[in-house]
Amino acid sequence: MHRLTIRPVDFDQAADTAAFLFLLDHYMRSPTGNGRPMDDALRARLPAELRRRPNVLSFIAWLDDEGGPRPAGLINCVEGFSTFAGRPLLNVHDIVVHHDFRRRGIARALLAHAETVARQRDCCKLTLEVLEGNRGAHRAYLEFGFQPYQLDPAMGAALFMEKKL
Repeated sequence: MHRLTIRPVDFDQAADTAAFLFLLDHYMRSPTGNGRPMDDALRARLPAELRRRPNVLSFIAWLDDEGGPRPAGLINCVEGFSTFAGRPLLNVHDIVVHHDFRRRGIARALLAHAETVARQRDCCKLTLEVLEGNRGAHRAYLEFGFQPYQLDPAMGAALFMEKKL
């Protein structure tokens, strides 16, 4: 029997930290990541950086099967604030399911968990970004209830932009 458990990452626990880095590296190596492995400097400093940021929430989906619990998926969320609503919001910054565990409802379970956390924090909304070419994820997000962001249809949907520093 397979049982899925989602719990917060405890960066003071070596097993949690290793699982987090394993899953994030898996994501980074993929075409929807940056296509490269996590560099050693980032691997060394990232857990301490995240430990210091209470507005960053990371959760791992552990799949318990005959081999024992294994890290199957990861979701990283960042709490922000909506000035229009006067309430917090929760942004899904990263979500990954290891390729060995896809098509088992793990991404949906991680999103549902993030929604539960957002409701507990009185957030007004969940947000995320998705690459145009990631059609499977785009479809899954729409099925989960996400919609393109717009204030006025005449102005069109919002575009995600960045300026690297």
